[in-house]
Amino acid sequence: MTLSLRQPQTLDDLLNFRLLRLFAVAGAPVVRLLEGRYGIARREWRLLAVLGTRGALSPSALADEAQLDRPRTSRAIGTLLKKGLLARGVQRGDARRAQVALTATGHALYAEVFPQVAAINSQLVAVLDDATVATLDAALTTLTAAAVRHNGTLAQDVSADRRAGGTRRIRP
Repeated sequence: MTLSLRQPQTLDDLLNFRLLRLFAVAGAPVVRLLEGRYGIARREWRLLAVLGTRGALSPSALADEAQLDRPRTSRAIGTLLKKGLLARGVQRGDARRAQVALTATGHALYAEVFPQVAAINSQLVAVLDDATVATLDAALTTLTAAAVRHNGTLAQDVSADRRAGGTRRIRP
């Protein structure tokens, strides 16, 4: 495979595709752990981990922090509420705004699962030497900042309507 990140010629040259493939392959052991041992989905874990790290948040802020859309976040919050891992309350100073937080059971689950997920991550990264890890970390930070900037400027003349299950463009 010829890698041309600057001028992609094939699907395998696209950074997003390569990262997605890495995410899928590297995430498979995490998914097996989460679903098989703990009965929680990857999306649910992501919300638990964000709340375990950041503390109580509004559902909208949680969706933003977890990089999930609001409807999926809302459904996952409902599932986690039913499982007793989250509690819903109101924000201090504004009873009109909801807030979700980990319950004691949610905190215990996060404390048990996070070290295992971190160990899987460490095993993957262990194939890289320290200089490569530092370079990768810097590159990911730079690419993320660039993506945030580009997100506000590229392809602004169209918007996706994912609820409709497709595109707004009419194809001949």
